[in-house]
Amino acid sequence: MLRLSMNHLTVGEYWNGNAEAWTKLARAGFDVYRDHLNTPAFLELLPSVAGLCGLDLGCGEGHNTRLVAKRGARMTAIDIAEKFIRHAQAEETRAPLGITYRHASAVEQPFADASFDFATAFMSLMDIPETARALAETFRVVRPGGFLQFSLTHPCFNPPHRRNCRDEDRVTYAIEVGDYFIDARGRVDEWIFGTAPESEKRRLPMFQVPRFHRPLGEWLNLLVDAGFILERFAEPCPSEETVRAHPSLQDARVAAYFLHIRVRKPAVATRT
Repeated sequence: MLRLSMNHLTVGEYWNGNAEAWTKLARAGFDVYRDHLNTPAFLELLPSVAGLCGLDLGCGEGHNTRLVAKRGARMTAIDIAEKFIRHAQAEETRAPLGITYRHASAVEQPFADASFDFATAFMSLMDIPETARALAETFRVVRPGGFLQFSLTHPCFNPPHRRNCRDEDRVTYAIEVGDYFIDARGRVDEWIFGTAPESEKRRLPMFQVPRFHRPLGEWLNLLVDAGFILERFAEPCPSEETVRAHPSLQDARVAAYFLHIRVRKPAVATRT
């Protein structure tokens, strides 16, 4: 299903619909790619944030925000899905870390200029159709010299067409990709965490996830156009030990599943 007219508000409606099942399954440990590959690699790349004021964009149920807060950052977090914010706030009430959660869009950030030392976005910017506006807003609210670090599915290896090529033992030996330059923005994919028990898969609704694939060059140009300076990149790869413990991650050793990017706002303004 393709909806080219989709904006951040309609995307928020989809994520609000996903929030209950997503929170239940992720907190039960079934988001294996997040817990055992993507988030650990993101935190390894993250500079020291102790004592800094940070903003987490698209925080979902707050899992990653809490991990950054535990590194000593004073965190504010926003999400366009109100149900996710409710779950995040409930966890903050249960185990306080000093996090402020707000129901808001990354496209219309309710903060003054230069409010934060840094911003993070764990797998959220790729879900926003108005990416340029979200980046411009983030540039605005981060102080000069501050940084944005974000993750997304790798544009080169997760375009609109992706297929795991497996041998007779169901081991992935190649990733087939296609439609890299096809504009499939607004296509809604349906899926659920593959490691979830069959009983839960039958009982819970499939996630409905709008996609806004952009080629790698477009991502880099959006960052440059927003005024950021490119700083660091990473393509997480699970260790053999991790794959032995979590076999479903094996395909991420064949081709990069995620891309991590850190950019910085110039200490001295250069834009006019």
